[in-house]
Amino acid sequence: MSATRRSRSSEAFFGRRRGKTIRPLQAGALAELLPRYAIDLATPAPEPLSALFEAPVTELRLEIGFGSGEHLIHRATTEPAVGFIGVEPFVNGMAHLMQRLAASPLANLRVYGDDATRVLDWLPPASLAEIDLLYPDPWPKPRHWKRRFVNGANLDRFARVLKRGGLFRFASDIDTYVDWTLKACGDHPAFEPVAAGGGSSTPFPGWPGTRYEAKATREGRQPAYLTFMRVPQSGTAG
Repeated sequence: MSATRRSRSSEAFFGRRRGKTIRPLQAGALAELLPRYAIDLATPAPEPLSALFEAPVTELRLEIGFGSGEHLIHRATTEPAVGFIGVEPFVNGMAHLMQRLAASPLANLRVYGDDATRVLDWLPPASLAEIDLLYPDPWPKPRHWKRRFVNGANLDRFARVLKRGGLFRFASDIDTYVDWTLKACGDHPAFEPVAAGGGSSTPFPGWPGTRYEAKATREGRQPAYLTFMRVPQSGTAG
């Protein structure tokens, strides 16, 4: 691994890799199925990128930090003509997803179990129709805000891989992170809010809900759902 990659990775990911001991069924599914679903970044991205998937797909979307995979599974199941790439460094979340895929395989899904910036840097330009960042680690203490995934460098990455008119969707129940994201995207020339004011308390269309979202609501935190569109930057073609 190069020094450049180590530096880039450490800037982007600060969360835990493991939690409680993985249950035997999940461990078995992880060992058996991850080789089938995992993306190998050691090889160049295929041309066309849709060749990543076992099923024919018409567009590609990326979900960063899919947790236990509720949203990712729901969307990949209900939209079989779309290819989904899910990224989750937390091994327990990946194991939970593999257990679900053991019961209901999906030919339009691929995954990566490490730093999402590596996937973003591997993907070809203008290759994605959508990027979802849903309930990311908020790093609520001000001294840790620099660890938040939404920052200028990662928005540059989003702008490179999103097609013109592509969407960046963000959800959080932490007010400071919502405001942080509104400002970061407002300051970036490649993004503009889709909704007036930039956000809404109404979930995205077809939203299945997640366990984390339900917990936030029970504890009195109001989730916000933000959508930004990839637009041409002034003075450039992209």
